[in-house]
Amino acid sequence: MMSSTNRPGPRAMLPLVRCAIYTRKSTEEGLEQEFNSLDAQRESAEAFVRSQQHEGWTVRPERYDDGGFTGGNMERPALQRLLADIAAGKIDAAVVYKVECAR
Repeated sequence: MMSSTNRPGPRAMLPLVRCAIYTRKSTEEGLEQEFNSLDAQRESAEAFVRSQQHEGWTVRPERYDDGGFTGGNMERPALQRLLADIAAGKIDAAVVYKVECAR
């Protein structure tokens, strides 16, 4: 028989990591489709966040989608909303499909 002093304690609550998903496509081509590149990026990012649920990660419901905006500058409406929400403390992590760097 195990004494109460030998029992492991309750699992510590993990801090919640509020994740925003940012998607972007440089052209508007194909965005009219029922399931488009932005949807595919979001689906992939959601799967990644789900894989981290054991760490307390959760997806915020807001969508940050910039369809038809170049990645060459920061003048993108959804990106600006995302940055504002980060600054306001509403988001702990931003998840993107991939990061491309200009050379």
